[in-house]
Amino acid sequence: MEPLSRRLAAVLGPDGGRELERSLTGPAARVGVPDVTRRTVWDGVPGPVREQVLTDAAAELGRPAPRLLASAWARTFRDGDRGAYEDAAWGLQERVSLLTLAAVLTGESAEAAEVAEVAESPGACPHLDAAIDGLVAFAEASTWCWAPHERFAAERGDLVPDPDDPCLDLGAAEVAALFAWADHVLGPHLDRRMPGLRRRLRREVEQRVLLPFERRRDWHWIGADGGANNWNPWIHGAVLVAALLLCEDGPRRARLVRLVVEGLDHYVVRLPDDGGIDEGIAYWWVGACRLLEILDLLADVGGPALDARRTALLGALLRYPQRMHLGDDWYVNVGDAPARLTADQPWQVPFRWGVRLGQPETVAHALAGARRQHSAVPPRAGLGRALTALADERWCRAVTADEPDTSAPWLTGESWLPRLQILVARETAGTTDGLAVAVKGGHNGEHHNHLDVGSYWVAANGRPLVVDVGRPTYTARTFGPDRYAIWPFRSDWHNVPEPGAGQQPGPAHRAREVRVELAPGAAGMTAELSGAYPRSALTRWDRTVRLVRSDGVDSPHVSVEERWEGRTENVALHHVLAGQVEYGDGWATVTAPDGNGLVMRWDPRVAVASVVRKVLDDPLLTRSWGDRLTRLTLTVRSPGSQGRLAVRWLLAGGCERIPENRTQRFAAALLNKRGAAPSISNR
Repeated sequence: MEPLSRRLAAVLGPDGGRELERSLTGPAARVGVPDVTRRTVWDGVPGPVREQVLTDAAAELGRPAPRLLASAWARTFRDGDRGAYEDAAWGLQERVSLLTLAAVLTGESAEAAEVAEVAESPGACPHLDAAIDGLVAFAEASTWCWAPHERFAAERGDLVPDPDDPCLDLGAAEVAALFAWADHVLGPHLDRRMPGLRRRLRREVEQRVLLPFERRRDWHWIGADGGANNWNPWIHGAVLVAALLLCEDGPRRARLVRLVVEGLDHYVVRLPDDGGIDEGIAYWWVGACRLLEILDLLADVGGPALDARRTALLGALLRYPQRMHLGDDWYVNVGDAPARLTADQPWQVPFRWGVRLGQPETVAHALAGARRQHSAVPPRAGLGRALTALADERWCRAVTADEPDTSAPWLTGESWLPRLQILVARETAGTTDGLAVAVKGGHNGEHHNHLDVGSYWVAANGRPLVVDVGRPTYTARTFGPDRYAIWPFRSDWHNVPEPGAGQQPGPAHRAREVRVELAPGAAGMTAELSGAYPRSALTRWDRTVRLVRSDGVDSPHVSVEERWEGRTENVALHHVLAGQVEYGDGWATVTAPDGNGLVMRWDPRVAVASVVRKVLDDPLLTRSWGDRLTRLTLTVRSPGSQGRLAVRWLLAGGCERIPENRTQRFAAALLNKRGAAPSISNR
């Protein structure tokens, strides 16, 4: 994608300083969210959306506020548990966001010295007061940085962060954005109820975020070395909001916006032209999606001079989530992404962009995703995102419509992302019914990488059963030198071959000679995988994964064909399965709790099956898979200096059981069609 600074050169170039400052005059009036006194907007929020927010806020008021404790912070360094502090920080942020939404909807306000006899009496401000308490708690905290990121304290050998030497990370960015939006939307009522608070909010954002952002230009997350990831738009977006809503110095505001755009370019220029995100579906929402929000904000505030939304890549970027969709809340989850999308996504962003770019399938996907969530304006996604959704009448009306469209036009027959080397194909376009397959090539140096070159997924009626585990809860160990000692990140817990050794990390370990087949009757990908493994006597490993919709003979199926060359003592093929697994000689079944199932077949003379059942207790993993996963491994009986093996997956209940006396004929027919030796069979 072309750098933003080049697209906006008229105001960001050396001669555009005065024009940029002029374009950014009075930005608060143009951010798309009015303050609490604009009652025509807030009183006009549709009843279902309003009632859900107020019901959730009432429940939140009945719970104690999360506390930011030094002992919880220290656990990152003591036992590696970073969640003890980060969960509290997220919880407090979500609480303040939710109560702010409620205070805006109710319009409650009172003078600073006014005391109510009971909560329901005139002058009572339960939501506003509780939101203020949360804001002050953050203002009083020594740091907004999350412990694993606080490199300044670590360099000093300290456990306690120094407020005078703040570290600007994702946690600091989140609180800065929270302060900016709360100040903007509640400002008049904060002035009445808690005089001086807004000055304090500005001071904290200035000291912890804006000054560090200006003074240090070597933050690793800027990605000047070419490694920009989701941190870049995530933090730049927060700095932009703070600059627009809290900075009253016009020339300085313009300088901050210039730095934001220049920093964003490190992320923008590395976006592939197929719209793919190598970090996975979960990180689209905190990376690419935040970029789309930044582009909207720049255009809304600065007008045509700061509008950089006219580029073809944005349409492809916008389609990434729908291209990874398998069914319901299940998605193809490369890297650290979970298999099930969490119910706190700002679906109004792809909805709004889908309308703007004329992509009705994107609009339909966004509405379907939002209707699966608890709320159309989830506060955990961030206060600014929730306020933007709440103030968008078209979004609120669409998501609460009485007649939702049950079609799924975004489910295309196949989607191929050549830069990421990811193929997703389904049996029938427009529906989750039947089989779906995904397969990836890529390399082992991707962001949030797992050792998974050549891995694949198979779903039955939208439910993945041959799966990627996803990531467990992050700890201090997750991004350290022992990352690949953690079992869900290793290649032996992905659906890949193990030719005597596991895959190795690093961009040099990649798929080669990647080819795709996209035809009405079949879709598939072939890749040579030996480069993903350490140097050995293995000289070649070819894997072909195909979804066969119809060949006039057999039922729809997924075939996985392996061919290898070079001497190796052991050859194993791993398959991570989600559901109840049964197996025997040449066959296995996996059945999900909802009844969806797959049948797996191979030649028992070539390979023997064994299983390992992994009990799960991590909440991120149990949310997707329940209390266990099963790894079925096919061990080749006699690998030799070259060999072949084929596996076939069929929809349970939709395929004919193959009698024993037909096994060889069936296998020969399958593999002869692909040029394989008939002695290697599939059953």
